[in-house]
Parts: sequence; structure tokens; C-alpha cells
Amino acid sequence: MTPTPNEWFHARGALARDGWESVVDGTIDGWSHTGLRVAVLDDDASVELPAGEVERIVVPLAGSFSVEHEGGTTVLHGRTGVFAGPTDVLYLGSGTAGVLRGRGRVAVAEAPTVVVKPTAYLSAGQVPVEVRGAGRDTRQVHNFGTPQALDAAALIVCEVITPGGNWSSHPAHKHDEHVPGHEAQLEEIYYFEAAPARQFVDAGVVPEQTDAFGSFVTYSSNAGEIDTQAIVRTGDVALVPYGYHGPAMAAPEYDLYYLNVMAGPDPARVWLISDDPDQAWLRDTWPLQEPDPRLPYGDASQGTDSSEGA
Repeated sequence: MTPTPNEWFHARGALARDGWESVVDGTIDGWSHTGLRVAVLDDDASVELPAGEVERIVVPLAGSFSVEHEGGTTVLHGRTGVFAGPTDVLYLGSGTAGVLRGRGRVAVAEAPTVVVKPTAYLSAGQVPVEVRGAGRDTRQVHNFGTPQALDAAALIVCEVITPGGNWSSHPAHKHDEHVPGHEAQLEEIYYFEAAPARQFVDAGVVPEQTDAFGSFVTYSSNAGEIDTQAIVRTGDVALVPYGYHGPAMAAPEYDLYYLNVMAGPDPARVWLISDDPDQAWLRDTWPLQEPDPRLPYGDASQGTDSSEGA
């Protein structure tokens, strides 16, 4: 049965399978073009990535990992957590099997494809980093899996950090129609994490036990009915098969992270979006404001882009 409009959100663990904390793939009715696997590993554990007509990007969320694959073993140095700046990543082309080992939390973005692209490693220093938007719409974007950074067949992958009190995926936008030169048809996965905002951690006022959260919204377009109004915490997953999505909102005391995985049926691998017409004017406010001085997180060099995107 195809999910009803408000059933595209999955709390942490609801998609657990075969040793993975979350698995998104074509076994979900109405889902075809993207996939995601999230695992928590210790020194004695491993997970397999079987060969098949699927391309993948291995993304350390927290910790370090190694991936055995055709041609050798790639070490991913990783990071202490998603708010520590960009990580190194590994792209595995269609038909490539792998065994993933390490200690920590790791995500694997997937897209089915018969087009074979070469395996590629991107160091953290090679990941393009943007500070996008301005004012309370400022967010940090790591573009390791976008067409400008990676030669993939179908996958478009990035991650976004929204500091406490800010909004991202804003203005609300969609990409559910193939309109050449204007909009691409793309499924999208949001995987979330949240943590106490950095300035409060640095000030030493955060207790040991917190309930870090943000929120995320989707709503219907001509392509289909969807209605997500969710409080999101670490490990939660939201699927966007169609419709407008955004904003993703960080509560003032908590930073919000999400990993975006996109792919679709269009012939070109391109990320083109259409803003909600009632919200498109918000982009015109960005040149009138300064970017949030809290960003960028981590030691990556800073780029800026106030024109497009999540």
C-alpha cells in the first residue's frame, strides 16, 4: 500500500533491518530512485554492501571507517560528529561490492543505476563548503556529492548544518516535475541529527541529558499529496517523493543537521528547483542581511551562495 500523505516520516529505528538502524530502498511502496542505509558499528562489527546495479557514497557521521572493495581498502578518517565540519567520503560505482568496518555512526547514500562510474575518494579538504543564505536563513552546506564535485551516474548528495534558531530548506521548494532548464524530477531523503547549539556547549551551560530537536515540514503540490509536520531528532528520516518541502527549523538552543540524498528519472543529473511562488521573494531579502557569523563550523574554507538550494 502506498503511504498516506503524512506517513513519509520515519522515527529512528522504524526502518531497521539486517543490522542497519535505517534502510530506505525500493521495498517502500512509491519509492524508486534513492536509498539510504545508516549503521552504528563497533570494533567487532561490519556491514556488507553487495554488488548490484546501485551506486553508493559512504559518509562517516561520527567515527572512522574502512571500506574493502575491488581494488583495495579505503580508510575514511571521518570526524568526531556531523557538526565538526566536512568529512572524507567514498564513492562506489554501480556493480562494486564493499565491506564496511569501523567504530561509530555511518551513512550510505544509494541510487539504482546501470551506468558505471569509477570509484572515487574525496578528502575532507576537497569537499566544497558553502555558507548559504543570510540572517536567520544562513546554513552551511557540504557539497561532496553534487555534480560539480563528483562524477556520479544519478546521485546528488549533500549535507546541511543549520545553527540554533536558523531555518533552512527555506523558502519552501519542490523538484517533482521535469521542466528542462527550470526544474528536475528528484526524490529526496532527509536524514536528521540534532545537538545542543555550539555556543551553549562552549559556555558550559548544557546538562548531560538533553532532548535535542528541530522541525521539518512538507506540503502538497500538483504532483501529489503530502503533509509532514514533524519534530525531528537524531536518526529520524523524512522522505520527499514529491511536493514542497521546508522549512527545516533549528530550535534556538539546538543545532540541526541533515543529509540529503537525491536522484530521479530525468536523463540529466541536475539539481533544479522551483520555489513556492508565495515564498520566492524571501531570497530577495538575503542581500540586505549579513550571513550568520557563527558559520562555518569546522576548519573548512568558506564559500558563499545566496541564490539556490536547500
